[in-house]
Amino acid sequence: MSEEDLHATLERVAQRFDFGEYESAAYLTILEHGQLTASEIADRTEIPQPRVYDTVRDLADLGLVELQESRPMRVLAIDPEEAFADFQASLDDLVDGLSRRYTAPARDTEAVSLIKSRSTILRYLEEIIDAAEYELVLSLDPELLDRFADDLRAQHEAGVAIELLLSPAADVPDADEFDYLDVATTVRARRGITTPVVAVADGDYSIYATQDALQGGRDRYGVIFNRSELGFLVSGFLNTVLWTTAETVTEGVDDRPFPRRYATIRRCISDLRHAEGDFYAAIEGRDVLTGDHREVEGSVDQAAFGAGRQTATLVVETDDGPVEVGGQVAAVEDVEAHEIRIGEGGPPGV
Repeated sequence: MSEEDLHATLERVAQRFDFGEYESAAYLTILEHGQLTASEIADRTEIPQPRVYDTVRDLADLGLVELQESRPMRVLAIDPEEAFADFQASLDDLVDGLSRRYTAPARDTEAVSLIKSRSTILRYLEEIIDAAEYELVLSLDPELLDRFADDLRAQHEAGVAIELLLSPAADVPDADEFDYLDVATTVRARRGITTPVVAVADGDYSIYATQDALQGGRDRYGVIFNRSELGFLVSGFLNTVLWTTAETVTEGVDDRPFPRRYATIRRCISDLRHAEGDFYAAIEGRDVLTGDHREVEGSVDQAAFGAGRQTATLVVETDDGPVEVGGQVAAVEDVEAHEIRIGEGGPPGV
C-alpha cells in the first residue's frame, strides 16, 4: 500500500468511526428494533427531538441505515454484515499496510515501568507467562485464569513449575470443576478482593497490578519490573504475604527429574523435603553483608523453614565450610539466593 493510499484508508476508517453520543445511541436502538420513526427514536433514547433527524441522516450518509421518506419518516436498520462489508475490507487493508510499517518497540530498556492501560497490563501478563523458563508464580482472579489457561497449560507441559494463587476464594471453581493440575503445580485460593494481580517469571521479570487496574478508571496502575533484581521484591511479597495467607485448593506431585532450577527458595526447600537421597546445590546470589555477587557450591546439609514458614534457609556444605543461604532480601543468612540449582551426584553448573 502506498503512502497516499495508507493515509486515505486511515482517514476513511477514522471517519466511519466518528460517532458521537447521539449517533451511537440511535444506531444501537434502530438495530435492536429493526425500524423506528424519528419520534420513536426520541422516546427510546435521550436524543432531543430536534436532533433526531440530523442524527439519522448522518447514519444514512455512513451507509448504516436506510431512510424511508414517508409520513412519518421511517428509519430501517441495514444488516451490519452488509453495512460494514466495505469497511471490513478497508480495515483489513489498513492493518496490513500498518503492519508492514510496524517496528517492534524495544521493551528491555527500562528496569521499572508504570502502566495504566488494561490492554497493556494483559499484554505484559501474557508476555511474562510466556517468558518463564523454569519457574512461574502468579496471583490471578478466575477470569484471568480462563483467559490465560492455554498459555499456562503450554508452559506447564514444557516443564515450567507453576504456583498459582487465585482470589477471591468465593469465586474460585472447585477442583472437581476445573482441572487445575493441568495448568499449575500447586494452586491456592485467597479470601477477599484486595489481592493484587501478580506474575513473576524466573524470579526477575514481573508485574504487579491492582485488581481495580483491570476494571479501568483513573488512578489505577500496574508496575513492570523488567529483568530487574527489583522483581525479587514482587516475588518475595507474593511468597511471604500472599501465598502464606491462602488455602490450598490442590497440589500435584512434581515429578520432574533433577537437576532443577529455582528462583524461589521456599519451593526449593519444599521439593527437597519431599525428595529422598543426597543433593547438591549451585547457587548464584549476593553476599548479605557486602552486596557482592557470590556463587556457592556444595552438598545440601539442611533445608528448613522458620516459624510460620516466614523464613527459609538452605545450609550448603562447601570446601570452605557451611554457608547459610536465604531467599529474597535475606538478612540472617550469609547469602541471598537469586538462582538455585539442585542436582544429584554433584553441584549442577550455574
